[in-house]
Amino acid sequence: MLGSVSRLTTAKALLAGLRGAGVRLVAVGGAGSLLVPGSGGTLAVDDPAHVAPAWRAIARAGNDQLAAFRTSTDVDCSYLSPPAILEPGERTGSYRIGTDELLVDSSGLSTISCEDLALPLLEEVERPRHHRTRFTVARADGSVPRPRSAASSRSR
Repeated sequence: MLGSVSRLTTAKALLAGLRGAGVRLVAVGGAGSLLVPGSGGTLAVDDPAHVAPAWRAIARAGNDQLAAFRTSTDVDCSYLSPPAILEPGERTGSYRIGTDELLVDSSGLSTISCEDLALPLLEEVERPRHHRTRFTVARADGSVPRPRSAASSRSR
């Protein structure tokens, strides 16, 4: 639960510090707050197919962080929720974009490489399109990125 308090406290402090500064904030959070497609409203954090029990505490902390950003009315904040699987891999230069629903491929996987996640993040900084809202991205072709190392973090 320490992660939840820390992320929430940090988010609130960041928002308080930016209040009245006239600057825009682009934050990267987690996938836990995204809705699982076709689930009738289940959050990814509550679906073990997308967030393993070992990762739920940090995912819930991310959800609390998003809630803090959503309640802010005086800071222009964009919030990027990555897909459920974020790993080093190939830079393809393309991605899909969504809002509040987890983007999945035909196998039900939600994935993007770290290299491709950087693209929509930088595009949002340079050419803002998501004011006071959250958006998500996923690999454009729906395939799983090839990790650079044998170690995989898919247990999330």
